[in-house]
Amino acid sequence: MDKELIIRSSSDVVDFALLKDGKLIELHKEEEDNNFAVGDVFIAKIRKVVPGLNAAFVNVGYEKDAFLHYHDLGPQVPSLLKFIKRVSTGKHTDFLLKNFQFEKDIDKNGSIANALKANQSILVQIVKEPISTKGPRLSSELSIAGRYIVLVPFSDRISISQKIESKEEKDRLKRLVKSITPKGFGVIVRTVAEGKLVAELDSDLQNLLNRWTAMCKKINKAHHPSKVLGEMNKASSILRDIFNDSFSNIVVDDEALYGQVKDYVHQIAPKKESIVKHHQNGVPVFEKYGIERQIKTSFGRTVSMAKGAYIVIEHTEALHVIDVNSGNRSNKEKNQEDTALEVNMISASEIARQLRLRDMGGIIVIDFIDMSNAENRKKLFNHLRDEMSDDKAKHKILPPSKFGLVQITRQRVRPERNIETKEENPNVSGDEIEAPIKVVNRINQDLERIFKKDYKKVTLNTHPFIAAFLTKGFPSVRSKWFMEHKKWVKIQPRDAYTYLEYHFLDKDGNEIK
Repeated sequence: MDKELIIRSSSDVVDFALLKDGKLIELHKEEEDNNFAVGDVFIAKIRKVVPGLNAAFVNVGYEKDAFLHYHDLGPQVPSLLKFIKRVSTGKHTDFLLKNFQFEKDIDKNGSIANALKANQSILVQIVKEPISTKGPRLSSELSIAGRYIVLVPFSDRISISQKIESKEEKDRLKRLVKSITPKGFGVIVRTVAEGKLVAELDSDLQNLLNRWTAMCKKINKAHHPSKVLGEMNKASSILRDIFNDSFSNIVVDDEALYGQVKDYVHQIAPKKESIVKHHQNGVPVFEKYGIERQIKTSFGRTVSMAKGAYIVIEHTEALHVIDVNSGNRSNKEKNQEDTALEVNMISASEIARQLRLRDMGGIIVIDFIDMSNAENRKKLFNHLRDEMSDDKAKHKILPPSKFGLVQITRQRVRPERNIETKEENPNVSGDEIEAPIKVVNRINQDLERIFKKDYKKVTLNTHPFIAAFLTKGFPSVRSKWFMEHKKWVKIQPRDAYTYLEYHFLDKDGNEIK
């Protein structure tokens, strides 16, 4: 398994594409104006306590109040509230909690009215970004994630990742972490900590404690609401959470971001620093690695797969529905059961990819092709579970029903990625000239004007269909340009372009208007 992370930067947006064996499996976006990212910590005030919902609404500065349920308070919320009050008034300056007197834990099945009051100051963390008409979802059980461990203030629990299977390794990590964790803090040991030395764990812990201290120093003078701890930049947080030895390539097209990523990889895996590369080729980085083409073929309502099969993805208010179709595969196998199994197995792999790629959450119902053999249904269920095993989002899969339906619930913490892949039919315009001819006529007119200005080198970026129309055949349209103007035009297909879109560039890569 070969993983690559491709990072594209523009003035206000950074796009991250995660490839597995050359296939796009995750697509993330970091926008400058996203002030409510998962992991951000705010000092805020309780606006209203609603006993009927057993929850409170909190003003964190978003247009809609954020939602804080009783079960997301954490058992030590009385200690947290006491700590905030003492720090805000300057009575408590030792932020490491070793001399802090803890309060009694709240009852697991208690009432929000007994725990919080209106206008009370509280530290809250974003666990779900604003989605659709809803404000952010909050937790007051804070956690600060590092490379190997997650620091949990006001706790005394040491938890080890369930993905670490060896009991001896779990015991070793628990013993090491217990010896270095200060009083008043709990720790969750992450999967990547497996086999690490105490010095590496301690370095990570000290970094997290420094972040906690820096955050606490802001509380005294902070106005309400305000962000007191931001999640690290997206590139670093993605690498922190998913980076491992299977990564073979990290490509960045922005020089400043390249430096940041290289520094971070040097910190977490010095031996892998050489895989970080700065893309300086004239071809856009997403074009170079075939990502634009994969985006266009992966985000439509219908997604084609191998051997003629395809899936249809529909989104309703309540859930997502995915229909599996065999397409032209139905006549290739000896019997219907073999065909159904083969198509279902291919579809399960693609559906697992689609859930991550679009970040689909909530309830997902998949209508696989009916299979009468119980053993085949079990094989499909196990395959789907294996394909989703490296999905970071919490999820639960139910076995196929007799109707071939599989139900999945998947955690949603960010808005779903939805990229419009449709464009208007360029041939429907009231005239009889076909779209390629129409756009070539416009290109010819622009070229006449450009060649009169005596540009030494001209590059034409255009849709792949138009590029093929201009370069194929003998003599090609481009050859005719050369014979007429004695200048060669370099033509670069651009998967990201719409059908009628094209741009001319000079020798420095600047657009010719």
